[in-house]
Amino acid sequence: GVVATGGLALVGQAPALAAVPEKALSFHNLHTGESLDVTYWADGHHIPSALAEVNRILRDFRTDEVWPIDVRLLDLLHRLRQSLDTTEPFHIISGYRSPATNRKLSKKGSGVAKRSLHMQGKAIDVRVPGRQLRTLHKAAVAQKSGGVGKYPKSGFVHLDVGRVRYW
Repeated sequence: GVVATGGLALVGQAPALAAVPEKALSFHNLHTGESLDVTYWADGHHIPSALAEVNRILRDFRTDEVWPIDVRLLDLLHRLRQSLDTTEPFHIISGYRSPATNRKLSKKGSGVAKRSLHMQGKAIDVRVPGRQLRTLHKAAVAQKSGGVGKYPKSGFVHLDVGRVRYW
């Protein structure tokens, strides 16, 4: 289900999340230089102010447009962080992308899907300091939680919470 809280979409809350006392993530936006360490889940609930901070750091840096990030994507990142046994921040290559930005990038022919899940707040392109790309890719594939793509020339892994597929 979807629950609206202060303009934030909380999509796909699962009962199993309540068993985890706290969920935290760290980000470093390579385009803006901003960093964020945030606990986004505690006491059995998502924290709206923390989700707003996540939405802000994962905004479309080209247009400064902020969009709600699907909490299933955050949970995927949290599980990856645990499986990689790291406290390093996720280095953000791309989070939310506005339709205008996506069109522009798609026209450049840079491998951007015309109906990218980035435009729905359901995808992110990241790297993790101290972890090889193939290690991050393998850990993400093991999650079986959506799309996972490895882009070695650009140095990032794409993650999304769409249908399960790998490239």
